[in-house]
Amino acid sequence: MADTPPPARVPAADRAYELTKDLILGGGLPGGTLISEGEIAERTSLSRTPVREAFLRLQAEGLLQLFPKRGAVVVPVGPGEAEDVLELREALESTAVRRITRRPDGLDALVRQLSELIDQQREPARRADLGAFADADEAFHRGIVTASGNELAERFYGTLRDRQRRMAVQLLQVQPERLAPLVEEHTVLVERIAARDAEGFTVALRAHLDAHRAVTDR
Repeated sequence: MADTPPPARVPAADRAYELTKDLILGGGLPGGTLISEGEIAERTSLSRTPVREAFLRLQAEGLLQLFPKRGAVVVPVGPGEAEDVLELREALESTAVRRITRRPDGLDALVRQLSELIDQQREPARRADLGAFADADEAFHRGIVTASGNELAERFYGTLRDRQRRMAVQLLQVQPERLAPLVEEHTVLVERIAARDAEGFTVALRAHLDAHRAVTDR
């Protein structure tokens, strides 16, 4: 039997990029933090050249602002950006549910799927695992948009993923007591879908997203 080829090595710049991005999105590097190429090079056991490449990619994505000979500053989520993301999420998810509730079938399967995703949120909420909860939260909301069958909306929603995760972690760092209520708010959203109540879903979603607005408006 032929030998199994060794797994492909991840390029150094990609490793530095993924680590730094995970730290930013997961709250390990909050907005306003000054970081240096040397810090990330030490964490990843890499030279500064791939770290510099990673920083340039993150600057292009709006997550870092580079300052020659000084390092980089993590760009905070501004109130304007946060409100833009929340408005888009509300529009995409509400439109998705209107489309879903007009269909004659498939609703029961979606409700079961979303209920399972809610169950997956309970343990991270109990442990106060903000990163895992933020991932589960994103999967729940993305699942609603995906279920609509609108591929354009799904792709566009995917572009909000990083910002959505970062904002969720930011909210939960400030208000960790929101973990359990968020799970129950998700349950209400599923109940509105099951009842084919698109307008009720929109009202519940707006209230659900208002917690993010309260934090970013501070």
